[in-house]
Amino acid sequence: MSSNIKKMIAVNLAVIFFIGLDRFFKVFIFNNQASEFNLLGEILKFNFKNNYNIAFSLPLSGSWLSAMILLIILLLIFYLAQAWRKKEIALEVGLLMVILGASSNLYDRLKYGFVVDYFDLKYFTVFNLADFLIVAGVLFLLVILNKKEAN
Repeated sequence: MSSNIKKMIAVNLAVIFFIGLDRFFKVFIFNNQASEFNLLGEILKFNFKNNYNIAFSLPLSGSWLSAMILLIILLLIFYLAQAWRKKEIALEVGLLMVILGASSNLYDRLKYGFVVDYFDLKYFTVFNLADFLIVAGVLFLLVILNKKEAN
């Protein structure tokens, strides 16, 4: 097995692990909504917050938002299939991060009517691991696409 395939398998397993961890945290905090844990004093807490909005609590919500998110996920899956056919491993990783993170949050929207957030960062926002994967995946994709443009 080539080293690129091994790296791709390792990265995919890591992404899937973090989505599994995200789902675990969401179920745990949803079932223990009254609990609050300080992770870094008052700066970072682990507690339940329901988020009806989108990233960074921007005020967009409603059933049309779930439909738009689903369409975006399907479009990203189409691009993932193209990247897979072209063997563009870095592009696949970034797309997979965004797709799985968005899918985890979409599941929450469909099941609960809101996204379950649990990391409360003082003076900033409340987020979850899926949000982190989405942001990291988008940043990773921007770097990759910027490098492609430079070549």
